[in-house]
Amino acid sequence: MIINCIAVDDEPAALNLVSSYINQTPFLQLSAKFNNALDALQHMHANPGLQLIFLDIRMADLNGVELARIIEQSDKRKSLRVIFTTAYDQYALEGFRVDALDYLVKPFSFVDFSKAAAKAYDYFVMMEGNQNPPDRGSPQIDEVKQYVYVKVEHQLVKVEIDDIRYIEGLKDYVKIYLRQAEKPLLTLTSLKKLQEKLPANQFLRLHRSFIVSTSAIKSATKTSVLIGDTTIYVSEQFKESFNEFLSKWVL
Repeated sequence: MIINCIAVDDEPAALNLVSSYINQTPFLQLSAKFNNALDALQHMHANPGLQLIFLDIRMADLNGVELARIIEQSDKRKSLRVIFTTAYDQYALEGFRVDALDYLVKPFSFVDFSKAAAKAYDYFVMMEGNQNPPDRGSPQIDEVKQYVYVKVEHQLVKVEIDDIRYIEGLKDYVKIYLRQAEKPLLTLTSLKKLQEKLPANQFLRLHRSFIVSTSAIKSATKTSVLIGDTTIYVSEQFKESFNEFLSKWVL
């Protein structure tokens, strides 16, 4: 897979460096580079095949976060992604709010750049796989999906579906509790948005704040489930779907 990308930075030295890194990466194709976001926006509209933007934040007229918001609110939000390249780490939270794939703080090395580019590659491979309809007679997508990507601090983390025990919602964040980790992953997203990425036949919403992996449930009552040493109660809103699940357990 070759990813069609552009670089945007108002500092000539930084723009040339990112462009050089792109040209050294076999799966990236640099189609253009710009010293302002307005020209990049015009290029974006004129080139529907554009997939990735390496984007500086602090620029005149239209800054990088504003351009990322335009993309996030358009029909390109899944097909066109952003990796921020900036000297100011205080914008990291804003970067995650506009769903940036990664956030590189200047000065960054080719190794750091390569890690961010690899996340983009994994993302587009995943998107390509999810968009291809299954062959006749083959398993459904929900049955073969093995992982999801979530943003944790300054990176995109690959989480194995089978490793998830349960997920707890905390306003703008969620905690993902894993079988193979002592501490949960904390990611900036909503419980509803994350639920949409999970196989429906493997996860159960029990509460406005909890989603559980059905395979992780050790025992259940009419009002709660036990996962490890944690008891999670079922709210009235989700009792009907929970009772349907329980009926499948009863011999």
